[in-house]
Amino acid sequence: MITGLSNPKNTYHNTRHNLGSWYIYALAKNFNILLKEEKKFFGFITSIRIYSNNIRLFIPNIFMNINGNAIHKVASFYNINLDEILVAHDDLDLECGTAKIKYSYGHGGHNGLRSIINHFNKKINFYRFRIGISRPKNKKEISSFVLSNPTTEETNLIDISIQYAIRETLVLLNKMSN
Repeated sequence: MITGLSNPKNTYHNTRHNLGSWYIYALAKNFNILLKEEKKFFGFITSIRIYSNNIRLFIPNIFMNINGNAIHKVASFYNINLDEILVAHDDLDLECGTAKIKYSYGHGGHNGLRSIINHFNKKINFYRFRIGISRPKNKKEISSFVLSNPTTEETNLIDISIQYAIRETLVLLNKMSN
């Protein structure tokens, strides 16, 4: 499964905190497929075959701090192990326009990752695609910063980093299929 962390789409889609969903929508567009809302999973889902991998693309449509609940429901329903999940999310510790893949790291203060770790019994072995948003100068502004829209310049940098993340995802999936 490849999932993008997010807050509810109608209110928060264009915010920095929803970059995980931006990545999933861009990946789906790359393969010319659409996600459909699935209320029992509290989000949007589709299936795709990439190389020899059957992949579920999933975007939770609930608040970030409970994304783990929705992701766990999908994983349980389709019998997907945590180490078979790639989670895309925004990252304050990376410069805007940067994306990095990690494996087996903690939540780093990210509430969506914390929720996943809690719902999967604290096992932290999963892939993460960190998409940089930079950090606001004032630490007290983090909440309002992640829940606000990026500037046009930041959006352009984010789009570049998402395209990079898609290319790297395809490399990872190709390695897994061999």
